Amino acid sequence: MTSLFQEVSPGAAEETPTRQITVTVNGESRTAVVEPRLVLAHLLRNGLNMTGTHTGCDTSNCGACTVLFDGKPVKSCTMFAVQADGHEVMTVEGLAGPSELHAIQEGFKEEHGLQCGFCTPGMMMASKALLDENPSPSEDEIRWALSGNLCRCTGYQNIVKAVMWAARKLEDQG
Repeated sequence: MTSLFQEVSPGAAEETPTRQITVTVNGESRTAVVEPRLVLAHLLRNGLNMTGTHTGCDTSNCGACTVLFDGKPVKSCTMFAVQADGHEVMTVEGLAGPSELHAIQEGFKEEHGLQCGFCTPGMMMASKALLDENPSPSEDEIRWALSGNLCRCTGYQNIVKAVMWAARKLEDQG
């Protein structure tokens, strides 16, 4: 019978290869040394302390880890950190400054678009991508844009209302 594991004497194992990468996160250039197998969500949360990026399923089903990658929404649990080398990533922490809320954040507050809050960062980032591309989406377009993000608490209606609220506010700000 063969074993799935073999004991290795100290010093005999090869070093895990690493790679230095530079990623612009929320407008700030960040350099990290990462293993090639490290996913972007784990670099953001554990390496760069961007804890707003949540990891829910690690299989791309829930969307809690959604960030903007060069302006497009991606599920950061399915992307290797090395793929972000030389690119721009925006997390929920990058939506607004420390003393103000972005219209999307305000919309979620005003329209009660969150309950437990676990899915909220991913929902907000998917919403930002939508509103950047389509500043005046219909309810159906909002639902389609958020269809890759799961929420187990709200029933989605208030999330949709929050995005519509944000669209109106952004339009008024011109």
